[in-house]
Amino acid sequence: MSKKIDLLFEDQMGKQVTISIDHPIEPVDAQLVQSVMETILAEDVFLASGGKLTAIKGARLVQHEVTAIPLGI
Repeated sequence: MSKKIDLLFEDQMGKQVTISIDHPIEPVDAQLVQSVMETILAEDVFLASGGKLTAIKGARLVQHEVTAIPLGI
């Protein structure tokens, strides 16, 4: 099962922008995640199609599990 953290921002056009980080360290430290997101905004390091990132919308831990289906072929 793979995991990632999605950092959710809003850009100048009001659109949601997602930055994904694979293989997060667990347990996830919410204060650290918020601090990193605040730094991303303050340093203005990313530019989205809708312009600069302007606000933090949230963060989420995403798990993806794949199970093969035996087909007998």
